[in-house]
Amino acid sequence: MSQQYVACGDEIAGHSADDTEVGIEALLKAHHATLVRGNGTVFISFQGCVPALDEQLPYHLIAEHGRLGSAKKWSKTSPENRLDRIRAQLTVQSSEAFRQIVQAFVAEAILRAQKSGVNPRNGLSALVCTSEAAEKRFQIVIDRIDDQGRKTLETQATQKTRDSFDLARYPESFTLAASIPRRLIALLGPTNSGKTHEAMQILQQAQSGVYLAPLRLLALENYERLREAGVCVNLITGEERRLSENATHVASTVEMLDSKTRVEVAIIDEIQMLADSDRGAAWTAAVCAVPADTVYLLGSLTARGALEAFARRLGCPLELRELPRKNALEIEAAPVGSLKALRKGDAVIVFSRRDVLYWANELAGAGFSVATIYGNLSPEVRQAQAQAFREGQADILVATDAIGMGLNLPISRVVFTTAKKYDGHIEDRIPAWLAQQIAGRAGRFGICDKGLVGGFDPETHRTIRKLINTTPSKLARTGFYVAPSLEHLKQICELTGEQRLSQLLTLFQRNINLNDEFFVPTGMTEQIERAQSLDARAALSLEERYTLSLLPLNLRVAAMSSLFNTWANNVARQVPSGVGPKWFGEGPAVLQAAEDACKQYSAYAWLSYRLPQLFPDGGKAIEFSREASLAVNRMLQEHNKRRRGVAEQHVSNRSRRSRPKIRRRPPF
Repeated sequence: MSQQYVACGDEIAGHSADDTEVGIEALLKAHHATLVRGNGTVFISFQGCVPALDEQLPYHLIAEHGRLGSAKKWSKTSPENRLDRIRAQLTVQSSEAFRQIVQAFVAEAILRAQKSGVNPRNGLSALVCTSEAAEKRFQIVIDRIDDQGRKTLETQATQKTRDSFDLARYPESFTLAASIPRRLIALLGPTNSGKTHEAMQILQQAQSGVYLAPLRLLALENYERLREAGVCVNLITGEERRLSENATHVASTVEMLDSKTRVEVAIIDEIQMLADSDRGAAWTAAVCAVPADTVYLLGSLTARGALEAFARRLGCPLELRELPRKNALEIEAAPVGSLKALRKGDAVIVFSRRDVLYWANELAGAGFSVATIYGNLSPEVRQAQAQAFREGQADILVATDAIGMGLNLPISRVVFTTAKKYDGHIEDRIPAWLAQQIAGRAGRFGICDKGLVGGFDPETHRTIRKLINTTPSKLARTGFYVAPSLEHLKQICELTGEQRLSQLLTLFQRNINLNDEFFVPTGMTEQIERAQSLDARAALSLEERYTLSLLPLNLRVAAMSSLFNTWANNVARQVPSGVGPKWFGEGPAVLQAAEDACKQYSAYAWLSYRLPQLFPDGGKAIEFSREASLAVNRMLQEHNKRRRGVAEQHVSNRSRRSRPKIRRRPPF
């Protein structure tokens, strides 16, 4: 049935679900509103202006009545019901009522500012925030105005102390980098455009340099690349050190940046990670702090505007170069459709460990040799599995988006089994940038003439085609994340007298950035939760609590949480913690146990570099971690060989013309 929508005041007429999304967009546009998602909930965000300070003051906020429900339920709601829900919430009366609420608050805020003798404009700029409730933004406005008022009463000495951890002065806190006339060169382009190769060639020729990686695996990969080129280089990650006497270069994870040693050339990889809410602060620190004469920034084209703004803020000249992909990336004409249509050189993409093991099991049963890569594997296992695929020992690679960053693999075709990923709240469609980053791994230049990408089933194929052809959102030019260092927290402690780590982190998050939103505090919910637990152990020093709060260990896993508490109690009592070999047991849980052991050994090694007196067995932990990694790799290889052997024995009794029956049970 054909369908048309006609805007009629608050009504959008229509009878077919085919174009209901058009009706939703028209209704939102008519009321200057947008749909936003946050913390697993879908909201309506209202936009408008109110008269104030001889101008029209803009706002863009979520009203109290703008909640539409949980994102999980919303994803299952039909378009027609979505339209009805939005229409019920979004009326001329509701929009006007909310505008009056904003206007009344603005008048109150201006009066408050006048009484304090401050300009209210800076505070009122916080009313433009598409994804936060009006009540929270109102409080931020008041906090900003009150803070401005307090500053007029502070003494000069107190103000200087406050300025010492003012985020507006964050770049200047890295004194060595700030004193160097640095030059920034951004090499931006899609996957397979040769960015890393070009920058690494320059790094190899430099008298001294550093490569900063987003992952331990990439730090290790480029450490070995530099060694093969005859460069004397150190490897430094949170969990491992490989040090050479008279080393001139360093390959490290971005969090392990040495801001005290000047070098000729630095490479900061995956620069678009500046926008990552969890780890973006490490990239902000690297751009501000790396003490190199020339800094290469490698990443996506989406980062261009952000880097231009960053360079202006730092006062550094920026050279921008856009690199095209070196060979074509084509979308398959039709979905793959069956296991028999897969071929050697394919990468089969899933988005969970369970699905990796399931697809690896099915492919091995269909006669393929398989390599697997997923997030829970240690860097050593990922490297071994990648090597098996690279050398042809494995026909097909089954992987998650863990292959999206940096791994150099001879993938001829990327096949998505799904376009949905669980985001911590619901299973939702992956963003365009992630689909493009993964798809871009197809067709390694010098190995393949072109790269191919497609979906396994028709629905996934259509979705992937759309995502590949979508222009990803550009990074914002402000709001770069900053995490507090121990020095920041000590300064806040000295100023306020507050001793609890949880409160120091909260003070940093709430009060440090009231007047400048170029740099903003990173999210610290998990760190604050850990700090609250650590604050209960009175014997722990601030340094010890801070270190333990950053330990890379998933405390949502019961065994990891128990281990964390044991280590924290031992530190409080100043009792050294040892480490020993683990028996992984037998049965279905053996692979998980071995994977968890790798993480526990890595966490111990991480602590051994920071609290060596209390975690003295760092060398043993690294050795045991490698043994556990070998065990994981051996388990994966042996299982795939067993499944493939069974398939070969029964090939005469098995039809190869259709997809085998899928068993919804993982192999381990």
